[in-house]
Order: sequence, then structure tokens, then C-alpha cells
Amino acid sequence: MPKSDKLKTVAAKVTKPKKAKTAKPAKEAAVASKAAKIEKTKKSKKAGKGKKGAKTFQPIVMTERAKLLSSKVVYEGPLFRILHDKLIEPDGHPSERDVIRHNGSVVIMALDSSKSKKNPWIVIERQYRHAANQYLWELPAGKLDPGEDAVAGAKRELEEETGYSAKKWKPLVEYYASPGFLGESMKVFLAEGLVAGDARPEEDEKIEFRLVKLSDVLKMIDKGAILDGKTLTSVLLYARMMGTKRKK
Repeated sequence: MPKSDKLKTVAAKVTKPKKAKTAKPAKEAAVASKAAKIEKTKKSKKAGKGKKGAKTFQPIVMTERAKLLSSKVVYEGPLFRILHDKLIEPDGHPSERDVIRHNGSVVIMALDSSKSKKNPWIVIERQYRHAANQYLWELPAGKLDPGEDAVAGAKRELEEETGYSAKKWKPLVEYYASPGFLGESMKVFLAEGLVAGDARPEEDEKIEFRLVKLSDVLKMIDKGAILDGKTLTSVLLYARMMGTKRKK
């Protein structure tokens, strides 16, 4: 190769432009992106643990009512009546329903907390229930008269069935036992500061009652000795509110 060509080749190598450095290689960018996502997830979880960042279930209160087209009484007895209703449901769907209408009932969880507030004595009853074809352990309860105040009804039922009166009354919960066909509302009250008296049950009521510790009632529930819905609902809710642990 001529000397002049060699000089040109050397000059070309010396002046050959270098590759420009990228701001961040693709691999490094991917790693950084992944790290950012992990950090974001950690912050999200941390926020979720706090009260402000916690996502809680917010129930939607529906106020829509059905449009009643007609209502016919097909049976009426001393405790309830059965109606055959034709209606338009809130979503516009036409329907026909047979409903048992009832004035509502009260349930009393009578507590003696004089010896222990965490493990109070509870008044429970035992009576024969023909619909269940067996004896059941239950909390004192009874139906309300038309237009009767719920607390007044609860006081009346407790005194009639057990003889007890109470100095302090507080609502616990209200629920519907079987709203698919039964319109009966169950209002549960806590009754504290018990004062003993004479029971005055109705003629058809043969009730045996006693005071049982909350811990023992929970054991009865665990063993399947209590099958009554109002008693299960009330006792378990109260135990949960009090933070009572069920010992097996």
C-alpha cells in the first residue's frame, strides 16, 4: 500500500467518531421501572394498614320501595296474617308474593354483671316449640301489640316470662329472621341492673328459666345445644362486641 494511503487509513481511525452514551440502557431502565412499582406497592400496603388509607366496605342504603298493586288477606290468625301481594319491584320487575305480616317482636338479653362484666350471667329460657318439634333454649322474647313501643314491650315480656325487671335498657340490634316471606322485625335489647320478681306467663306458656354465664352459653352454642336464631344472633354479637373469646 502506498505511504499516502496508509496515512489516510490511520487518520480515519483516529478521527472515527465514538458511539454516544445513552442516558440509561434499556436493561437499566427496566430494572428501575420494576423497582419503582415495588416501592409503590409497599407504600400502598402501608397506607392500607392505617385508618386513613384503609379501604372499608361502605354499604349502600337503598330507599326505593316496591309499588303495591294489590294486597289480599288469605289467612288471619291471632299472631299473624298472610297476604298475597301483587307488586312492581324497585327495579321495575312485576312480581307476586305471599307474605306473613307480623307486628314485630322484641328479644331481651337480660344481664347480671354484678360479679363480672366480661362474663355476665344471662337469663335464658327452655320451652317446647311445636314448629321445631322439640324443646329449645332461648332468650326471653315476645310479640309487640299493634302500635306498642318496643322498649315498653320488652319490659313487659321480661317481667311476664321471668319476673325480672331491669334498671338499664339499651338497643343491641334489629334484624329480619327470614325476609323471603316473613315480615317480622326482631328488636333486641340489653337489659342490665336486674331486679327479681314474680313471673306471670300466659296460660299457654310453660317456661323454665335460669341464669347461665356467658362463657357457658357460648359452650352450649359450640356443642349445638342452642338452635334458636334470635339467641344465636344476640349472644354471638354481644360476645363479639365485648371481645369475649370462646373457650372450647
